[in-house]
Amino acid sequence: MLLTLLLGLFVLSLLAPLINTFSRRFSGWLLSVVPFIVFILLAVKIPQVSGGYYSTEEYSWIPELGLIFSLRLDGLSQIFALLVTGIGSLILIYAGYYMRSYDKTSRFFGYLVFFMASMLGLVLAADLLTLFVFWEFTSLSSFLLIGFKHERPEARQAALQALLITGLGGLALLAGFILLYKVYGTFELATIIGNPELLASSPLLLPVMILVLIGAFTKSAIFPFHFWLPGAMQAPSPVSAYLHSATMVKAGIYLLARLNPLMMSSEWWVYSLSLFGVFTMFVGAWMSITQNDLKKVLAYTTVSALGTLVMLIGSSTDFAVNAMLVFLLVHAFYKATLFMMAGNIEKKTGTRMIDEVGGLYRYMPVASAISLLALLSMSGIPPMLGFISKELIYEAGINAPSAAGIILLLGFLSNAFILFASARIALDVFLGKPMFEKQPKEPDISLLTGPAILVIISLLLGLLPGRLTDSLLNPAMIHILPGSEAMKLKLWHGFNDILLLSFLTIVAGVLMYIFKARVTALVSYANLKYFKARFSDGFFGLIDGFMYLTSRKTAIVQHGYHRFYLMTIFVVASVLIALTFYGWKPKAELAQNLQAPTFTVLVFGTLIVVSTITTLLAKSRLVALISIGLTGLGIGLIFIEYSGIDLAITMIMVETMMVVLGTIVVFHLPRYLDFSDLRSRQRDVVIASVFGLLMAFLAFRSFTNPETKISEYFVENSYLLAYGKNVVNVILVDFRALDTLGEITVLLLAAFGIYALLKLKTEPK
Repeated sequence: MLLTLLLGLFVLSLLAPLINTFSRRFSGWLLSVVPFIVFILLAVKIPQVSGGYYSTEEYSWIPELGLIFSLRLDGLSQIFALLVTGIGSLILIYAGYYMRSYDKTSRFFGYLVFFMASMLGLVLAADLLTLFVFWEFTSLSSFLLIGFKHERPEARQAALQALLITGLGGLALLAGFILLYKVYGTFELATIIGNPELLASSPLLLPVMILVLIGAFTKSAIFPFHFWLPGAMQAPSPVSAYLHSATMVKAGIYLLARLNPLMMSSEWWVYSLSLFGVFTMFVGAWMSITQNDLKKVLAYTTVSALGTLVMLIGSSTDFAVNAMLVFLLVHAFYKATLFMMAGNIEKKTGTRMIDEVGGLYRYMPVASAISLLALLSMSGIPPMLGFISKELIYEAGINAPSAAGIILLLGFLSNAFILFASARIALDVFLGKPMFEKQPKEPDISLLTGPAILVIISLLLGLLPGRLTDSLLNPAMIHILPGSEAMKLKLWHGFNDILLLSFLTIVAGVLMYIFKARVTALVSYANLKYFKARFSDGFFGLIDGFMYLTSRKTAIVQHGYHRFYLMTIFVVASVLIALTFYGWKPKAELAQNLQAPTFTVLVFGTLIVVSTITTLLAKSRLVALISIGLTGLGIGLIFIEYSGIDLAITMIMVETMMVVLGTIVVFHLPRYLDFSDLRSRQRDVVIASVFGLLMAFLAFRSFTNPETKISEYFVENSYLLAYGKNVVNVILVDFRALDTLGEITVLLLAAFGIYALLKLKTEPK
């Protein structure tokens, strides 16, 4: 079933452009049908999964290498899969109307559904290589979505930045997976996670952990890689809403949660997640204070939320994992809602700057009500689910096994900053003084459906949170922290220290809003004085430096003189070949294995030598060309003497074609203008002679060394393994399949290039 659901989404990504083309008005609703069906089919499995059932599907990929394509639905993958498909369905409905004014929307919907399918495949993957393939698919599709408005330099820059950072992180992650394979001998996640002691006793533990953290941190915008996420705001609002709530940035969170049982015994893992997480939480909240762009405010609060999730995973207590899973849902609900509403505001007012809008509740009452409820959830104010989430986070901070004081302090400040950001949006944008000459209208129902559903779910779960415990939290917790148990969630826990912290957070946020001018000015001053450097500027500075070094290296290495390219290859090859002769005793082997050549071979060899000398001494290109052809002909004749008829035919055909084509070209070339000087020719003679002798000795050693004889293997296995009696053909097509495929690809590309040149029509001057 899992593969069918996954393939359904990938097929939909191919059909999405056609659906949008033929039904542009209802494309969003039509495209949402398949993801919604997938959501329902996954939701139906909730009772089974909560009862301990899990589903695994395996398909042969490359059996010779032991690689399989496998999928698994368990408690952890289910909660992420429901977010991906459920919120994805609502985003498609929203995007169907929102993107009507854009060009090339057919392409956009293909990218968006492909992104959804890739993320679903990532969370359902049951082995590391399958996970990595989908991991890279999400990087590629997010690059296309972020850079959708590619005519704008800012969009191209943001897309490139996201691709490079997540792409480099992906390479690090692949290296970590390969090291895990070295330890376990398998890529299967269940086997690896089921035996954490093997990795704990391995010297590869620290390298694996560092590489996995780099991959996850780059994907989920954890400090110091956090800066790519605000830049991704260049994407259309549907992309921002989806990417920030349920997909791209949650991929790293999913990976850390999935591998936590494997790594949690390491203090390095616990401290790294806790400290990087809490610092990212603080940095994101701090940076949101001075932002004026609605989407930038929401983007930095997303960075803060991602840091919170990482910190909670690192704490690895029952309290922390409970808080992590609840906050995962809470953040997905309110962040998708708020990004969609930010897009609605921009669509209806022409701006998304906080100081340019106000009093929207008078013109957009339904949209304002939805937004205010989402902001209550982000602020952690009852009766929204966000209030329960914030209390759980504080409880996890108090019970943190390490650095509890730092986590609690930075967590309190971050929550206060987030509440301040929420108050700015709520009071200035929706409840402030109207600032419009032309009154904005209520958004279309397609633009409100998704946000309304998410807000209602958040409100209902806030009022009835107990529904989450057995159905979603318990099945997921055991895969993050084995042996843990979900807590019974309640909206009211009575008067305690946690409630006091929540109250103080609200007071601090309100006071910051009352003195918002001073607070904003103070934070701006601190940023200018102490944090002048921008991470994105530093990143592109590194890219510019790399490009400069590359250009300098290219100028030196790729200088355009082909004779020096060949000379470099011959010299390096000569040194490497010479090293293989260390300890070789040539006299004994030569005396034992050299045989007198036949008269025919002597004749052909003489032809090769004479034609080679003629080529070197020729004063005419035509004579040199014919002499080279005779050299190749002599080699082909030697192949015939030793029964290599296939090679001989190929050699003679190639040499004949080269002579004919070369002769045609030679007639259009000017006469030699000058010749190499004596010193250059002497140098070339030495290099050519040394290289030729070394190659001759290498060939001789390969024939006389019994360990290098592989011909018997091909003769014995050509028919058994490849069902071919012609050994040469079998080697080319089966044993050397990839090499032959590469040669065919080169020829095909050359053919396309020639065709393009022939079809090219230039304007007459």
